[in-house]
Amino acid sequence: MNGFPGTSGLIFDELLLWEKGAKGRRGMSLPPRDVDLTSPDQALVGELPDLPDLSEMDVVRHYTRLSQWNFGVDQGMYPLGSCTMKYNPKTNEKQAGLQGFAAAHPLLPDSLSQGAFKLIHDLERFLAEITCMDAVSLQPAAGAQGELTGMLIIYAYHKSRNSKRTKIIVPDTAHGTNPASAALCGFQPVNVKSGEKGILTPEVIAQVMDESVAGIMVTNPNTLGLFEEHIIEISEIVHEKGGLVYCDGANMNAIMGIADSAKMGIDIQHLNLHKTFSTPHGSGGPGSGPVCVRKHLEPFLPVPRIAFEEGVYRLSEDFPQSIGKLHAFYGNYGVLVKAYSYVLSMGPLLQRASQLAVLNANYIKELLKDVFHLAYDRPCMHECVFTDKEQHEQKISTFEIAKRLMDYGFHPPTIYFPLVVSGAIMIEPTETESKETLDSFVQAMKSIAQEAKDHPELLREAPTKTKVKRMDETAAARHPCLTG
Repeated sequence: MNGFPGTSGLIFDELLLWEKGAKGRRGMSLPPRDVDLTSPDQALVGELPDLPDLSEMDVVRHYTRLSQWNFGVDQGMYPLGSCTMKYNPKTNEKQAGLQGFAAAHPLLPDSLSQGAFKLIHDLERFLAEITCMDAVSLQPAAGAQGELTGMLIIYAYHKSRNSKRTKIIVPDTAHGTNPASAALCGFQPVNVKSGEKGILTPEVIAQVMDESVAGIMVTNPNTLGLFEEHIIEISEIVHEKGGLVYCDGANMNAIMGIADSAKMGIDIQHLNLHKTFSTPHGSGGPGSGPVCVRKHLEPFLPVPRIAFEEGVYRLSEDFPQSIGKLHAFYGNYGVLVKAYSYVLSMGPLLQRASQLAVLNANYIKELLKDVFHLAYDRPCMHECVFTDKEQHEQKISTFEIAKRLMDYGFHPPTIYFPLVVSGAIMIEPTETESKETLDSFVQAMKSIAQEAKDHPELLREAPTKTKVKRMDETAAARHPCLTG
């Protein structure tokens, strides 16, 4: 690939709709009236809204121009570490839009919901097989709610055994919501530090694990993009003291069909369908955070659950040890349809997807480690973490590197996360980017590293090609404008 996708191009400005159009302008032709025109009764309809009068061209150009201000994975590489912003096949969107799925009402009786129930039932079975766990609930509406569900199950499990546990071990490489999920369930998060290789050591876990600890929350692969190599031994330490092992599966995209959660000693694992299993991720939703459990924790899964008896699917709440309902209806159903379509279309190639995600991340890591400081110079999984250490002499920060990357036509990677790495630049290319795109991204990063040495002012002024230039983010945080 020659050149970069970033260019100055035509950047349109756009007014508010109320500042466009003209009185009497219309974007449609209505058929002749067959009733007399009468004025609306103001007492019934109230004050009519002041809507702008627009032509079809006004409307089409307005929304097209607004769309050009956005950047998404359909336009270019989106290397957000720990978020898995991969391209998702459009066929999965098509299946979710089928009328029988999209128009199904949540209050339909069981007899008219058999197709929906079968999809839920089969997807639970698919995810159980992929993770090597025993039972699955698709109710949690997002990853954080999946974490909360896992903690509620741990609480219910210990309560059923008349065991009072007050603490949850949370590593420093866990996702940021993990401590909050534990605290919401009444547990005290106990932070533990990773070892010099960026992963947990059994010795550290053994020091804090006792009969007051309900369990451990492990992100695997962790937020440094590294596989927790001692997970089996760590699980044994936790189990020996009567605790449970919860795995944050947000990074499942690296290990689909490769890692066996049951053999690792995992008791509970949540997945992010909106990252790993084909749903556009970002902007707060939609999401889905299914929870997978081993057999001994199945009684505690949320209700209602899908039961299949005598050839009929139905919703059942006959699970007395359940943690109860998570929300009014059953999960974010459109997301479930996309995941179902993705699993069926990929089949055993899910493993290949993970292998390519790992390959792409290591490819970037090896090509950039000579120009950017690599936090942990060892094979990574789906993402790699650099820092701005090599640019300190020029007083160039991670923030400025990210801003300059926008001028080259790439969405910036995750920056300043994970917090255990100072000045982190976290890159996850995913499996869907080609070698040509990766090479272009690498060359852009190398060019920026060279600019930091030769022309640091370019980075301090960046971005220069975007519609909105460098913003005063400190002022925006301190004095937010909430009125539009």
